[in-house]
Amino acid sequence: MTSPPGAPELEVVEYTDPFCPWAWGSEPTFRRLRAALDGRARWRRVYGILFDDDDDPPPDPVAETAWYARYVERICGHTKAPHAPLLFRVAASSRPASLVAKAAEEQGSCVADRVLRRLRESMFVTGRPADTLGSALHAVESVPELEVERLRADAASDAVRERVRADRAEARRPVPEVLRIDSDSPHPGAAKEGSDGQLRYALPTLLFRTSGGRRVVPGWRPYDAYAAEVEELSPGLLPAAAPTLPAARALRHYRSLTGPESRALTSGPWPPPDAVRVDIPGGPLWFLTEEARSAPIYRPSAPGAS
Repeated sequence: MTSPPGAPELEVVEYTDPFCPWAWGSEPTFRRLRAALDGRARWRRVYGILFDDDDDPPPDPVAETAWYARYVERICGHTKAPHAPLLFRVAASSRPASLVAKAAEEQGSCVADRVLRRLRESMFVTGRPADTLGSALHAVESVPELEVERLRADAASDAVRERVRADRAEARRPVPEVLRIDSDSPHPGAAKEGSDGQLRYALPTLLFRTSGGRRVVPGWRPYDAYAAEVEELSPGLLPAAAPTLPAARALRHYRSLTGPESRALTSGPWPPPDAVRVDIPGGPLWFLTEEARSAPIYRPSAPGAS
């Protein structure tokens, strides 16, 4: 692997999906790690397509939704992440949300992060996964600094569709280190066999790479597990303590924070005065006031989205 002159050598590859409950629960740790590595590493997301277009539909959608809601609740019990009080359906496909998330990367990392967060919240806050292109675009259209028409065009473009196809294929080429995992984590992260018979990375998985080697951290892990692997590859790269922001500034930057995120990412009294508290199972969740006015939990669904 070669990098342009002056570019950070460390690459972080995040295998994820907008609707993965383990990825949602990993956000406090990943947001903390991204903040610590800001400007020190290249962070790339690969969308593994947890729910695919050609998956067989469930014979009983109501029973499937009830089972999956319990599954999400159990995972959130491990991760301490909030979850929707009612799941209206299991996502039909991750592709539309992945297309929108991938298209948002053309507008910079800050916009891309906020777009992905909105897509995650459609599933884990509202219980209505944005699993069509129309509902995914509707969920994110009020993201600050987002050029909506540009996003709409990019999400429908052949170039972005090809990048998402490439992401799916890459997620199905797991490195040998994840074929067998010895871990006491509730989500050890060994590669999984999909409905198509192909192995893929468990979601989420982080792969760290430099010209001198690689390390992989799959599944549900604490911050220190990721920090240790970064230190092995790039000694001294991470600051001694992960950076935090004063509560009000953090909420303005991130727009919404769960309880675990507020503890991992902020300093000083919590919550700040401009926070809107939303109580959901496993919550609460805090929104910046202006975010609360436009976030999907406060808005009617797009036509045909529910």
